[in-house]
Amino acid sequence: MICAANAIKWLRLLDNKIHSRARCLHPLLSVPRPVHYRSLRSMSSSTKAQKRAKFEAVFPVIRDELLKHITAQGMPKDAIEWYHRNLDYNVPGGKLNRGLSVVDTAEILKGRTLTDDEYFKAALLGWCVELLQAFFLVSDDMMDQSITRRSQPCYYRLEGVNYIAINDSFMLEAAIYHLLKSHFRSDPCYVDLLELFHETTYQTEMGQLIDLLTAPEDHVNLSKFSLQKHQLIVIYKTAYYSFYLPVALAMYMCGIAHTAADDPYVRAREILVPLGEYFQVQDDFLDFAGTPEQIGKVGTDIVDNKCSWCVNTALALATPAQRAVLDANYGRKDAACEARIKALYEELGVRAQYEEYEEQAYKRIMGLIETIPETASAAEGQVVLKREVFKSFLDKIYKRQK
Repeated sequence: MICAANAIKWLRLLDNKIHSRARCLHPLLSVPRPVHYRSLRSMSSSTKAQKRAKFEAVFPVIRDELLKHITAQGMPKDAIEWYHRNLDYNVPGGKLNRGLSVVDTAEILKGRTLTDDEYFKAALLGWCVELLQAFFLVSDDMMDQSITRRSQPCYYRLEGVNYIAINDSFMLEAAIYHLLKSHFRSDPCYVDLLELFHETTYQTEMGQLIDLLTAPEDHVNLSKFSLQKHQLIVIYKTAYYSFYLPVALAMYMCGIAHTAADDPYVRAREILVPLGEYFQVQDDFLDFAGTPEQIGKVGTDIVDNKCSWCVNTALALATPAQRAVLDANYGRKDAACEARIKALYEELGVRAQYEEYEEQAYKRIMGLIETIPETASAAEGQVVLKREVFKSFLDKIYKRQK
C-alpha cells in the first residue's frame, strides 16, 4: 500500500517527470509563469492527458489510506478485498471532470501553479467529489435496473454482488467524511466542507426523488412532464453536485470567506446552477440529435421515458394530434415508436428551439459572469473570486458536440 505521508513526494516525482517530458516538446514551458484562463479548445491533448494522469496518480494513495483504515478496525481479509474491488471498480474510470474541476478552480483562484501540498489537498477534494458521484451511480443503477455503466456491467450485476451494492454505495459515501476528517479537521474550512457535502448530497437526492416519481421507466404518463419540472430535476439532480460543488470546495480550500453583503458563494451559485442546467439541456439534445460516433453512445432517452428537455419542448409546442403521437409512442421499447418521436421532434422544430435556447443561455450566463469585477481588489495573499473560473466552465461546454 502507498502511505499517505509519501503522497507529496510521489506527486513531486510525477510532476517533474511530466514537466521534463513537456519541456522536451516545448522549451518555453521551463519558464515559470502564473496560471491564466485558457480555452479548453486551445489546450493540447497532451496537456489534458498530463493533468489527468497527475490527478489519477492521487487515487491509489487515497484508496490505500481507506483500506489501511478498515484493516486497522480489524476487518477480515475478505471484507478488505471486497472494499478494494468496490473502490477500484466504481470510483476511477469515468471522465473525472468534476474532480479535475476542483484542481483547475484552485489554480485559477490562486493565480499560480499549486504547491505539492496544495495540489494533494485539492486533488483529494476532487476525489471526494468522484466518491460522491460513485455513490450516486451505484445506487442509481440499482433503482433504474441499468445494464451497463462506463462500457462495463453495472456494479450490482457483478457475480455475487446484487443487493450488497446498497451497502457498498453507503461505504463510498462514508469514505468522503473519513478523508475530510483525516486531512482537513484542523483547517478553518473543515465544517464548511462537511456542510457543503451534506447539503449537496441532500439536494441531489431530492432531484432523484422528483425524477423517479415523474418518469418511472415502466409507467409512461406525460401529463407529469413539463419544462418547469425538467428544470427542477436538473438543477437539483445535476447542477448542484456537478458544477457548484467542485467550485465551492476550491473556494473554501483557498480561504474565500462568506460575506454578509455580496457573498461570493451566493454569486458563484447564481452562475453555476444555470450553467449546470444548460449543460443538462445540451446532454438531452445530443441524446436525440447526436450520432453514436459523435457522442460515444446510443441515445436512449426516448425509449427509457426520460423527462428530457426535448420531449418537454415538444409537449409545449404540440397540437392535440401531435400530443396523441407523443402519448402513443414515447417511452416504448420499440424502434418504430422511437422513429416516430424523432420525426415529430423534427416536425416541431426542436433543433431550432435548441439553437435559440443555447444562444439565450450563453448570453444570460455571460451576463452573470460579467457582474464579477474584472480585477477584484484584495489584500496581500488574499484570494478572491475570478471571472476565469466560470469562463473556463462555459468554454468547455458552449456548442459542444459530444
